[in-house]
Amino acid sequence: MGYSTVLAFAILLSLLVFFMPSSYAEIKHTPIKADSRAVIGFEKFGFTHNGYLDIILTNISYPAEISNSEELSLMGFFLVTEENWVQVLIEYSELGESDARCVLQNSHINPLFTFQEIDPSSGMVNKSFTAPGADEYNLKFANCLPSVQVSMNVRTAMYNLQRNGKKDYLSIGQTQLPVLFFGFFLLYLALFGVWSYVCWKKKGSVHRIHILMGILVLLKALDLLSEAEDKSYIKRTGTAHGWDIAFYGFSFLKGVMLFTVIVLIGTGWSILKPFLQEKEKKVLMIVIPLQVFANIAAVVIDETGPARKYWVTWTQLLLLLDVICCCAVLFPIIWSIKHLREAALTDGKAARSLLKLTLFRQYYIIVVSYIYFTRIVVLALRIIISYQFSWTCDLTTELATLAFYIFTGYRFRPESHNPYFRLDDDEEEAAVEEALADDEFEL
Repeated sequence: MGYSTVLAFAILLSLLVFFMPSSYAEIKHTPIKADSRAVIGFEKFGFTHNGYLDIILTNISYPAEISNSEELSLMGFFLVTEENWVQVLIEYSELGESDARCVLQNSHINPLFTFQEIDPSSGMVNKSFTAPGADEYNLKFANCLPSVQVSMNVRTAMYNLQRNGKKDYLSIGQTQLPVLFFGFFLLYLALFGVWSYVCWKKKGSVHRIHILMGILVLLKALDLLSEAEDKSYIKRTGTAHGWDIAFYGFSFLKGVMLFTVIVLIGTGWSILKPFLQEKEKKVLMIVIPLQVFANIAAVVIDETGPARKYWVTWTQLLLLLDVICCCAVLFPIIWSIKHLREAALTDGKAARSLLKLTLFRQYYIIVVSYIYFTRIVVLALRIIISYQFSWTCDLTTELATLAFYIFTGYRFRPESHNPYFRLDDDEEEAAVEEALADDEFEL
C-alpha cells in the first residue's frame, strides 16, 4: 500500500470521529443561560443496580407568561439510553417536528421531573433518583416550548454504591482506570530507568535525541501518574482536587515532546543535520502547534461539558483537526523520501544515504500505524464495545503506546554502529547539498 493510499484511507476513516460516544463522570456544575434549545445534553454514566443520581437546580428562570401547569410540564429532565435515544430521533424524523409529541411524553425515555413540580416560592430543586436499571444512561433536559429561554444552575452527581456502602463517582466502565493508569506509570518509570542505564553505559554514542527520548518517557510516566490520581479522587469524592490541572499540564508537555521526537528522528534533525528544506520545516512548525492546540482545546471543551452550546460540533471538529494534523506531519517526510529516492538514481553517495534512511521510512510506517490505531481503531472500539468494558479501550491505547515507545527506543538506541545516527561527513554533506539544491517537490 502506497503512502498516498495510506493517507487517503486514514482521512476517510477519520470520519468515524464524528460518531464517537463521549463518557463523563464526577460532580458537575453547569450554568444554563437564556437557552432555548429543545434538548440539552448533560452527562453520560454507566449505572449498576445500585446507581443513583442527584440533581440540584438553583436560580431557575423562564418567561413570566409561562405559568400554567400544562406548559410547565413541557420542560423537565429525563434519562435515556443510547439505543432508545436513537429510536426517539427516528420517530421525530418520521413524524416531523410539528406532529411529534414532546420528548418528555415519549415511551422510550425515563422521565425524572418537570418544572411543574418546582415550588415557585423557592425557585430551586433538590432531588435524588435511583437509576432505572443497570445500563448506560444520558441525562438530558427537554424544553418543548419553542423559543422559550430557560436559565438555571445545574449541579449533577451520578454514582454507584459499592458493597461497603461507599460512593463510586466513576462510571462502571471506568472504575478500573485509577489502577490501570498507575500500573502503566510504574511500567514507564521502569522503562525510564532502563533507558537512563543504557544511555549511561553507551554515553559515547549518546546524541541529543536520546536525551529527548528519555524526557519523553519521563513525561509520559508523570502524565499517567497525574491521570491515575485524577481518576482516583473523582472515584472517591467526585472532584479531582487539582489533579486535573497537573494532568492537563503533563499531557500538554508530553504531546509537544512526542511530536518533537517523532519529527527529529524522522527528519534527521536528531544529529543536527537538516534533511528537510525550509518549506517543509514551515509545515512542521505550523502543524505541531495546531496539533497541540487541538488537544488542549478538546480538553477544555470536555471540561465545560456537553450542555454548552455548539459543544458537540466543536469537539468533533477539533478531534478531526487532530487527525488532519497527524496526516500533515507525514507530508514533508514523504517529500524527503521521494527526493532521496530520485537522488539515488544519479549520485552514489546519496544512494548510500538513502539506504541508511530506509530505517527512517520504516519508522514512519510504524508512526502512521500507531497514530491511526490510537485515534481511529480505538474510537471504533469505543462505539461497539459494551459500556461495562469501556476501560479496555484505555488499556488497548496504553498497550499500543507502550509498544510504540519500546520499538522506537530499541531501533534508535545509542549504538556506535547504528547506521541511522552514524553517517560519515562526506555522505552527510552530499545529502544536504542535494536537498538544498532542489526546491520543488511533489507528493
